[in-house]
Amino acid sequence: MLSDTNVGPIANKMQYDKVLSYVEIAKKEGAKCVLGGKAAEGLFIEPTIFTNVVNNMQIAQEEVFGPVLSVISFKDEKEAIQIANDSNYGLAAGIWTENMRRALTLPSKLQAGTVWVNTYRTLSYMAPFGGYKQSGFGRENGQDAIFEYLQTKSIWYNTANEMSDPFQMRL
Repeated sequence: MLSDTNVGPIANKMQYDKVLSYVEIAKKEGAKCVLGGKAAEGLFIEPTIFTNVVNNMQIAQEEVFGPVLSVISFKDEKEAIQIANDSNYGLAAGIWTENMRRALTLPSKLQAGTVWVNTYRTLSYMAPFGGYKQSGFGRENGQDAIFEYLQTKSIWYNTANEMSDPFQMRL
C-alpha cells in the first residue's frame, strides 16, 4: 500500500464479498469496467470505475460501500437532479462545478443528508451526518445527534388570578 493512498480495506469479509458481487452484477447488466474491478491483497478491492451505466442498474440504485464509481451521463441540470434523486437511498452526494450558481442551488435540490461541493468526504464532529430515505435513521454528530435522546414537550402556564376563556386562541 502506498503511503499517500486514501482507499482503505473493506470493513469485513461479508462486505468485501458483497462489493465484488456488485462489480460482477454491473458487468452482467452492461456497465463497462474502465478501471479496477478486481480483488487485491487482504480485504482490499481495486478502485473501480464503470461507464455506460444507466440509472436502473443495480450498481446505480444501491449503496455499494466500496471503492466503486458509476458514471452516468445526463443532458442537463434537470436530468442530473432527477437521476440523483431516483433512488431509495440518499446518504450523500457530491457536486463538482465551477459555476457558483450551481454550487449554491443544487445541494437543496438533492435528496441526500450530506452534499459535498468541490470536495468529498469532508467530515466534522460538529456537523450532523446521516441520510435521507432508506439511508439510515437520525443523525450522528453535531447538535442534531442529541435530539435522538430527547422528547420535546411544551408547557404553558397561566399565573393570572382569573381563568381565561380556554377556547380563545392566544398568540
